[in-house]
Amino acid sequence: MPAIPSTKPYRIGRSKTGLGLFATKPIKKGTKIVRYFGPLLDSKKAEDDAIENKYLFELDKRWTIDGSIRENVARYINHSCKPNAESDVKPRKKKIVIRAIKDIEPGEEINYDYGTDYFKAYLKPIGCKCEACEKKRAKKKAEARAERAQAKAKDERKAKKKAEKLTKDKAGQRAKARSKSGGEMTRGTAKTRRPVTGKRGKTKSAPAKTLTRQAKAA
Repeated sequence: MPAIPSTKPYRIGRSKTGLGLFATKPIKKGTKIVRYFGPLLDSKKAEDDAIENKYLFELDKRWTIDGSIRENVARYINHSCKPNAESDVKPRKKKIVIRAIKDIEPGEEINYDYGTDYFKAYLKPIGCKCEACEKKRAKKKAEARAERAQAKAKDERKAKKKAEKLTKDKAGQRAKARSKSGGEMTRGTAKTRRPVTGKRGKTKSAPAKTLTRQAKAA
């Protein structure tokens, strides 16, 4: 890594994506942080146009800065979808300066948006690992977990209600069966009762008694 003078407000340090550039002093919004520099490549020259690396910074359709040289400290600045700095491109001067667009505190990583073309070519295939995207992914994962937990709880509630209904239905069926069985037993007992079998004889009127002789004599 290149040596950085102590007067500079930044240092090279370990980042989530490898190496990065970190503030060592407060950097105010609008402050020029560092220049992005390197050999100028002319797209009209075949040998220049054939050069490919991740540190090519296009000034315009013709000119590109090859920032892969070690002396270019700005090459260590990582991409962010919500950056605290930006690239101030000056095509006529063939110059690029990284400038703060927010107040940057000591220890904070300096970053800027690499642009749509770079993002699609290098970052999208592997997934952007900037802090903003990491937070977005973490939020989506948390929401997905919450949705799964809600769905599970809903299924458990449904299963519980179904089990309770099934238990209630079975209890009702048993009660109904007991009631029906008791009714049948009562009706059966009434049928098996024997009525009194004694026959009532017809009452015969007593025959008139023959008058006694005394009565007759009277």
